[in-house]
Amino acid sequence: MGLDAIAAKFRLLALLLLLAGVGHTDSIAQAARQDAALFPAAAVRFLDGELPLMEAAIKERDRDFFEESMARTVSFSEDWGFKARANPDLAPFQACTDAVSDYVVVGLCRLMPASSACDPALATHFDASVRSCRAAAR
Repeated sequence: MGLDAIAAKFRLLALLLLLAGVGHTDSIAQAARQDAALFPAAAVRFLDGELPLMEAAIKERDRDFFEESMARTVSFSEDWGFKARANPDLAPFQACTDAVSDYVVVGLCRLMPASSACDPALATHFDASVRSCRAAAR
């Protein structure tokens, strides 16, 4: 499965989650109840759990990992309310939302660097976002 196909699946999954949430306020209420100040630490924990798995998947050339990882990323972003809709309380933590949102694509681009969807600047931006998010979590 190519990067473009995986990215399309990610967009479809995000859309399905958004549509499932229309008229359903539980996930919106959950995101509203969470203290935004805790978001950087939660994002770092999420990334700390995912990044070693991503490294192993890249080493093993395991494309299937990224499909499962996309689902976990969408779930995390929905829990905090920043993927399918904006959560204004997370605005001060843009580096964290960027890091979480970009990590799957960055991993796929490391797995398949010749893909036309891979922008070399994305990896640099991702690394900077992760560093800034870690700093915000302290």
